[in-house]
Amino acid sequence: MSAQQKETRLIVRLLGTDLDGTKHVPYALAKIYGVGINFGYAVARAVGIDPMTRLGQLTDQQLALLEDAITNPGKYGIPTWMWNRRRDPVTGKDTHLVGAELNLTMREDIEREKKIKSWRGVRHMLGLKVRGQRTRTTGRKGGPVGVARKATK
Repeated sequence: MSAQQKETRLIVRLLGTDLDGTKHVPYALAKIYGVGINFGYAVARAVGIDPMTRLGQLTDQQLALLEDAITNPGKYGIPTWMWNRRRDPVTGKDTHLVGAELNLTMREDIEREKKIKSWRGVRHMLGLKVRGQRTRTTGRKGGPVGVARKATK
């Protein structure tokens, strides 16, 4: 075994999430809620880390840089179209949220839509599809629906 393989950490804690240290950086970062593979590539390149290195082989300083780049992508030159919350309805700013913060914000958005009784809010209230999907045959709840057979004598 080489010295580099001994240093590889199997589990890396980043932004409150346990990540697989044996995976390449973008794929490991994609396990964080609010970070996708493409955003992971962008973060790795913006910080100056080779995307093909394993997450467990990075130093603590490099991990801190990754964490900072994910929470403040504008500081590292990542374009705003890659962020997951552009033109926030409350503040009007572009932000990138991760983890429980993103989950909470999405829940607040749905509650606001329900409160103002927008189309999307009404669909959420009724438990129906929200984004224009078909509902004639899919998305049914309850037991199986079909043709009932007459009782045999």
